[in-house]
Amino acid sequence: MYTCNEINGNLKFLAQSEIRLKILSELYEKPENIRGLVKKTKINYSSVSSNISKLEENEFIHKIEKEYYLNPMSKIYFETLMDFKRSIDIIIDYGAFWNQHNINQLSIDSMENIIDLKDSKLIETTPLDIYKTHNTTKNQLIESKNVKAIFPYLHPEYPDLIETILKNGGSVELVIPRVLFKAIMSPINDLVKKDAINQGRLIVYTVTNELNLYLTICDDKMSLGLFKNDGSFDQNRILVSDDEKSHEWAEKLFKHVKHMVIK
Repeated sequence: MYTCNEINGNLKFLAQSEIRLKILSELYEKPENIRGLVKKTKINYSSVSSNISKLEENEFIHKIEKEYYLNPMSKIYFETLMDFKRSIDIIIDYGAFWNQHNINQLSIDSMENIIDLKDSKLIETTPLDIYKTHNTTKNQLIESKNVKAIFPYLHPEYPDLIETILKNGGSVELVIPRVLFKAIMSPINDLVKKDAINQGRLIVYTVTNELNLYLTICDDKMSLGLFKNDGSFDQNRILVSDDEKSHEWAEKLFKHVKHMVIK
């Protein structure tokens, strides 16, 4: 049984050497001999041989005839390190989105699985298109039949967009501040609204506390927006994705915020 210190030590041993990671990457794909690893990694023979010996000595790999194989735990270590690297890449690549923004309402699960957003795209406004972020989510809403959304602020187009979805037989599930309930719901046609509520196609959860994130899940698309540390919503950038992993990530976050409201 591995202890926490042993696991941390093993991860550190692997992470501190780019050569070891390259060797693990190749062996993760398929077993290979030293000459094959030299050719694939383009690392000189002595360096590959030396690190192979260290990996074998520490029981990360084993040799069968002339080829080296990853041990089962080594595969887990490698996948963990690669997931961590991809998570760091997401934070760095989308630095403008995460830096100086309030992420307090992201769940622990959302932060731990931020790698699920790796195929997201950062949409930013430009001087020639100051409504780019809003129009992106607006188009998602227009094209969708089923919508789950966290709206922390009122946009004058929200009621019409919601009504259109409901008229077309779609469903809408909202988390909104209680102070916005009347402003968002009152403009919607009463008959459309009543039918949707009775059929379970319109569900609204209201929040007394502040909402510090924006989220829409439109069929298979998602968009995420954050508030700045000064308390204002950043209308200049959002993350969007139609990737399945991102969609699952957004669904879990919506469920987390909804449960915060219900309890």
